[in-house]
Amino acid sequence: MQEKLNPIDRKILRLLQHNADLSAAQIAEKVELSQSPCWRRIHRMQEEGLIERTVALLNPKLLGLTMTVFVNIKLSAHGRSNLQEFERAIVGYPEVLECYAMAGSSDFLLKVVCKDIGSYERFLRDQLLQRPHVLEAHSNIAMSEVKRTTELPLD
Repeated sequence: MQEKLNPIDRKILRLLQHNADLSAAQIAEKVELSQSPCWRRIHRMQEEGLIERTVALLNPKLLGLTMTVFVNIKLSAHGRSNLQEFERAIVGYPEVLECYAMAGSSDFLLKVVCKDIGSYERFLRDQLLQRPHVLEAHSNIAMSEVKRTTELPLD
């Protein structure tokens, strides 16, 4: 898919990653195209799945979600059904923003946001550690946020 992206497509994607509120006319002006061809390019990239969706990025601190925790999960059993059961459960937890299946010393890495240490402890004890086959959960609390972006490198 990446080989199909010409420089104008890349410019459009950079602009949309930075500000998805831009209209097709505004984007067209910035990439030096007329509005219709620009809109067609955006629509094509949506159809091809390059643009998965358009969302609003919320400020977690202003919403009272001041704690970010990275949790390494190790399962006691690695059968396909155990992995799938854990993955299905994780999808249902709104506190879990990201979940990755890992190679190495842990099976999953979770990014969890919550209000404070008490709410994280309740989530850990009442949800994560109650999942069948969860052997270990190692929590790493983020002290400060140095960089947070959703923009992918397109060069």
